[in-house]
Amino acid sequence: MEEKYIELLLKRCLKVKKTTPLLISYNTISRVFVNKLVEYAKKMGLTDIYLDEKNQQEVHNVLINSSMKKIKENPLFNASIWDEYAKKDGAFLMLESEIPHLTDDVPSNKLAVSALTKTLSKPLYKKRQLNNEIAWCIAIVPNNLWARDIFKDAKEPLKKFWDTLADICMLNYDNPSAEWDKFLNKQKETQEKLNKLKITKLYYKNELGTNFTVSLPDNALWNSGASGKWIVNMPSYEIFTTPDYHKTEGIVYASKPLNYSGKEIKDFNITFKQGKAVKWQAKVGKDILEEIIKGDKLSSYLGEVALVNYNSPISNTNKLFKTTLIDENASCHIALGSGFLECIKDGNALDKKTLDKLGINSSKNHVDFMIGTKDLTIEADTKDGHITIMKKGNLVI
Repeated sequence: MEEKYIELLLKRCLKVKKTTPLLISYNTISRVFVNKLVEYAKKMGLTDIYLDEKNQQEVHNVLINSSMKKIKENPLFNASIWDEYAKKDGAFLMLESEIPHLTDDVPSNKLAVSALTKTLSKPLYKKRQLNNEIAWCIAIVPNNLWARDIFKDAKEPLKKFWDTLADICMLNYDNPSAEWDKFLNKQKETQEKLNKLKITKLYYKNELGTNFTVSLPDNALWNSGASGKWIVNMPSYEIFTTPDYHKTEGIVYASKPLNYSGKEIKDFNITFKQGKAVKWQAKVGKDILEEIIKGDKLSSYLGEVALVNYNSPISNTNKLFKTTLIDENASCHIALGSGFLECIKDGNALDKKTLDKLGINSSKNHVDFMIGTKDLTIEADTKDGHITIMKKGNLVI
């Protein structure tokens, strides 16, 4: 199974060639899997492979014992090597492997500044990533600690985690890449239907209390994993676009807890007025939610809205995986922070002033959270009138 996963990540998600420089970022806890991945990559003929390994326990200790100033100066949070690989058209594989509760005792402001410091240290990478000029993919690697936290009742939690990953990433098929191509072709059909509707506004409602509207820019485009050359999230079940960040109104309730840098934000809601988050509440993690919202000038505004059927492979596991990569693909979600240039016609050719006028968020941050429920209704204003596009949590177009 691991070899199938590695093949899917390298050959289909990233589409690496012999001459492709490859940067792999991962936590020390995933080293055994990464060793297998590197061996496979070398057999493919890759020679330029950079391993960006982080020991999460060391990162934790630095965050606990350092001042904000020292955190910004610490090489652990300097990712400038990513820019070197971006210069030479490298591919980037980001492997996530959570260690539950490791950062429970880390102040929220330190987690936020460490994340922002890392982002700011790789400006070329971020620019080329947003412009879809380089191959990148985020994927997960199960580990024993994470598995025991999620699959507490399983006789063999780690095996159960890998078996579940096999289901949601289509690794049980003879040719996972071909199965993903089939699925993404269906996604492409749906996104093309959405694009033909020329949606200008979305209306969200559910019994949690969500009641808000999101406006889309002129020439907004819906995208999915089928839109680009690479699959940037594995798994990828969403169809998404970028809203006009000036024009969100109302209140939205999170339907699942959000895990941010190891911290849980639970039972929270956000109220928007003229696009901006003006009020927020959370039973757990309100401090880290506030750090996210106040991260920079535009992180209190939206940058993404995404549609995911409630009846979908990850949602049907009835599990919270405590990593946004998987959890966002189980639920309709929205994101605070930066928008996507590919979600506006000719977005890559427009200058910053024009993009801002259209409402494309240019925040340095991007944080998704889940809002989908089994009773979620989404209506839309389109070029031909007012319609329902999602009912009882599932798309009906």
